[in-house]
Amino acid sequence: MADDRQGREEHADREENRQRERELEEAKARGDEKRPLFDDESVRLGELDEALKSHDYPTTTNELVAAYGEYELETQDDKKPLEDVLSSTDDQTYNSAEDVRRQILELIGR
Repeated sequence: MADDRQGREEHADREENRQRERELEEAKARGDEKRPLFDDESVRLGELDEALKSHDYPTTTNELVAAYGEYELETQDDKKPLEDVLSSTDDQTYNSAEDVRRQILELIGR
């Protein structure tokens, strides 16, 4: 191929096509991945999110379960009470609502 304007344009066009093909292949490969139920984490936690914001910190897992254990949370597959979600963890201390949110979201599988 000659090193002229037409040759450079053809090369750029081929590169753009290859890039589009790579992007399509990546999208197909991601097709089986689970997507989060909600983009906004506060929506996933529902009313519990507001309750956590007003809770006194530091707090422990046991204190959270005693106060909010019956709150229902959306998981990847269904709904579970907070008590069930936190049952797989040891009694931990949380310094903020964000710490609690992060733990819960990790447990329910963002």
